[in-house]
Amino acid sequence: MNQTEPSAEAQIAAIIASAAKQPLLDAAFELWCRRYRFNTLDGRPTDEEVRVYRTLTPQQMAEKYRYDRDHAHEGPMFGYVKRAHPRADDAAIRQAIITAVKFEDATFEHFNWIGDFWECVVRAVARAAAQYPDFLDTTYRDARNNVAYYYK
Repeated sequence: MNQTEPSAEAQIAAIIASAAKQPLLDAAFELWCRRYRFNTLDGRPTDEEVRVYRTLTPQQMAEKYRYDRDHAHEGPMFGYVKRAHPRADDAAIRQAIITAVKFEDATFEHFNWIGDFWECVVRAVARAAAQYPDFLDTTYRDARNNVAYYYK
């Protein structure tokens, strides 16, 4: 039995189709959380980018990381969200991406590993949710899973 993996474009389309079922803001968060998968499927980073990254100092890497997050609405993420919500206004898409990134940042900033791990995760996302109350409950659930994954 030879089963082949779906093409990169088919996998991207499936992720986008899943996000398209959600409101714009929640779709932006879902797609933002899948950014590393998109990078892999789209062939990023390129070999040349890898060579450049290896020459960066830790401070330069941190600056690049922050720049990429601060400008996520100007990069490939805009196209993914636009594909999920083609009728949405471009400015609304950009704002949804900015909000999704800030919400994810807040979940990590509020994480404080004091006590039971899962309670710390729940508390961090609850504090972030208080700052960003416009997401669906399912997105807050996904955010808890996201924080748990990165802090495991």
